[in-house]
Amino acid sequence: MRIFGALALVSLLVGLAPAGAAECPQGALGVSRTIAVDPTEHVRLGSFQYGESLPLQDHEVVLTFDDGPLPPYTSHVLDTLASECVKATFFMVGRMVRAYPAVVRRVYEEGHTIANHSQSHPFTFHRMSVDQASREIEEGFQSLQSVLPEPGAIAPFFRVPGLLRQNSVEQYLAAHSYMTWSVDFLADDWTKIKSQEVVRRAINRIEARGRGILLLHDIQPRTALALPEILKELKARGFKIVHVVPATADRPKTATLPEQWLARHTPEQSLWSHPLIMGEEPEPVLSAPSPVSFGVETFGGETRLALAQTLEPRVAPDAEAARTGDPWPRPTAYDVPADTTALPVPAASNFKYARPFALPARAPHRLAAAHRATAGVKPRSTPPWGGLSLFHGNRTRPYGHQLTVVRRPTNLNAPLQR
Repeated sequence: MRIFGALALVSLLVGLAPAGAAECPQGALGVSRTIAVDPTEHVRLGSFQYGESLPLQDHEVVLTFDDGPLPPYTSHVLDTLASECVKATFFMVGRMVRAYPAVVRRVYEEGHTIANHSQSHPFTFHRMSVDQASREIEEGFQSLQSVLPEPGAIAPFFRVPGLLRQNSVEQYLAAHSYMTWSVDFLADDWTKIKSQEVVRRAINRIEARGRGILLLHDIQPRTALALPEILKELKARGFKIVHVVPATADRPKTATLPEQWLARHTPEQSLWSHPLIMGEEPEPVLSAPSPVSFGVETFGGETRLALAQTLEPRVAPDAEAARTGDPWPRPTAYDVPADTTALPVPAASNFKYARPFALPARAPHRLAAAHRATAGVKPRSTPPWGGLSLFHGNRTRPYGHQLTVVRRPTNLNAPLQR
């Protein structure tokens, strides 16, 4: 009877164990290390908007997901992460938390970090009052606590909806010991692009910067489809996944140096690149420019040459990469005089694409004016920008994303459709 009782207890505990507790399959990407951070010491993170980011080493990536939970897409994302034993940080919206508490609990039980993304995801954080912002922030935390009342279940991390920041709101967050998270690179998965394009943009930008925080959205079907390929490419290219958690009394903060938190801003464009400062090596080697400087991309085992420049904004390499350049498959040895201290190295900005088919800025406007004059239409005044604009005049293109761009399918167990 005692043996039977012991076996029954073991079976019960195994049945209650979270899915993420299973042993990782051989060859899984996994988590290389976990960083515990103190929100009171570093209140704002992400080089996209701030001067500090996480103290990551080269080829380390932190995965973050916004706007959820939303089945079945969040569930598919969790399945993919579990298959590779990867942990991420989920910035959840309060009203979504209250709608799908079971998914929230699954995220927690599988060991991911749960953080706040406001109560209703308004796109007015950059202009609302501090009182309005505080209600969104605190109600978001209250929604999370209503589902996860366990102490320490919710990280004091907050990401502003749409990344639409303002100083007064950030000061409120810092005063209440909340760490404000931005990003280091985007995948544009909230836009109307295919899942394969999400993979391409994510990997290209991670490669360009070398390390940082990636923003994804677990409410998007294209993200659920793209995530397996993103993890596959990261593993093939030697990248490691880092999990971030808040420091506690039982889990002290990770020891770091102040300079490790400094964001590496991209170098400004110049006529020629920064000089390469030679060290004390007896045989200096001059690195050649990377093939990506000439539009050559290797992706999924396939090498392609871009024949035209796209409108996609790219993240330039950091200052160190700009100085040294990525090594060519066969580095070129260069005889350097003994008294030489600096060598010029061409940068990617020196190899800009030409647009031979672009019309002059005023040509479309003049053609339109001539047509109106022929038709007897009263001419309009010339717009201040001098011609047609891709973004409808001088309005800036926002980088905020929509929360309600997808509809919850009727059948929550239906497979994802490509």
